[in-house]
Amino acid sequence: MALELSLPAYDSQGRAFVTWRPVRARLRQIDVPAGAGPLRVRLQWTSSTGGGQLLFADRLTHKGSDWIDLTVPADGSPVDVWVGGKFGFPSSDFGDVAIEARALPGTNPVGPALLRHPLMVRVRKNANVLSPSERERFLHALATLNGQGAGIFQQFRNAHVSASTMEAHGGPAFLPWHRTYLLDLERELQNIDGQVALPYWRFDERAPNVFSKAFMGLSDSNGRVEFSAGHPLANWSTDGVTGILRGGGVGPDRIPDLRSQSDTLALSSGPSADYGSFRVMEGNPHGPAHTRHRSGWITSIPTAAKDPLFFLLHCNVDRLWAMWQWLNKRHDPSAANAFTDGTRVGHRRNDTMWPWNNVTTGDRPNFAPRTPLPISPMTAAPGLMPHVQDMIDYLGTVSDGQQGFAYADVPFEN
Repeated sequence: MALELSLPAYDSQGRAFVTWRPVRARLRQIDVPAGAGPLRVRLQWTSSTGGGQLLFADRLTHKGSDWIDLTVPADGSPVDVWVGGKFGFPSSDFGDVAIEARALPGTNPVGPALLRHPLMVRVRKNANVLSPSERERFLHALATLNGQGAGIFQQFRNAHVSASTMEAHGGPAFLPWHRTYLLDLERELQNIDGQVALPYWRFDERAPNVFSKAFMGLSDSNGRVEFSAGHPLANWSTDGVTGILRGGGVGPDRIPDLRSQSDTLALSSGPSADYGSFRVMEGNPHGPAHTRHRSGWITSIPTAAKDPLFFLLHCNVDRLWAMWQWLNKRHDPSAANAFTDGTRVGHRRNDTMWPWNNVTTGDRPNFAPRTPLPISPMTAAPGLMPHVQDMIDYLGTVSDGQQGFAYADVPFEN
């Protein structure tokens, strides 16, 4: 007799990843001897020091527990259980948390372990507090994607430039488009290293560990970014140019002058919170987060995505939207206050988004450098050619469409 636990999806290496949003797992008996009966077990988590932690429940809920007791039939029928990360306790490495099943022999103490299933609570974290191993994995994956200018990163640079005045900026789809863009890049990074999640640069706080030669680099007096010896991004190249240009207006102790997190969230809040009022955050804090560097690629739409810092900046922009959604319960794509339709193509909730829709006629560019959107091993959402509305309920709060990412400080609540 043995137990088998299966999660909904695994990557090519047989690894499972979860976020704060629980997923349905299944537990069943296998190789059951004749005459055996149901088995009472307790599912719980076990973790290394500082590792991730889990919650269990018999339904989709954020109100899980550290363990759950189950009766597993002897006929091989599965028992469903929901498992997700415990908010505030993410993983740093795959396998630093595991699901453990122990027998419940009557009223005696919990028996020996019958099963151990490692996994990872993988979420997007503040870049300033990444562990050295998390930072190095991210940098290595990003450098691999760039391939010293010969990799597919150039497609991301091209996509942002060509969408800049059409769908990516200046309309209500600014936030959904960039959420898709980040998810596309993150999935490509995870194809290189499944443990990687995009980090965010919280640009209203000091970030000395971000603006260091060991991470995003330090700008010299000429605006050329310098890295430590052997740094993965030392040979970063785009458009045939090696190196990164970024002004010194922002640095280890220089915070850009922009709208704070609390003021951004207050743009529209409470029972009347409305996306149309909140999305003005494209102007501030988003705009100054780019321009306060004073010079360099990051300050201009046509060149901003050439700088790796761009993705940490926009990860924080997306995180602010995610936090606003959570605070004001704005996850329902059909709700009028969750999104405000525009008039231009790509800015209405039912529109598909370029370049993932592969539309190269009409108001779209005549090429599509990123199509379709990569499917994650963990989830098929939001689909190959997502609509604007598909990016609203990213955690699957009101639907089944969780997209496999979450933020360290934005919980799942249903």
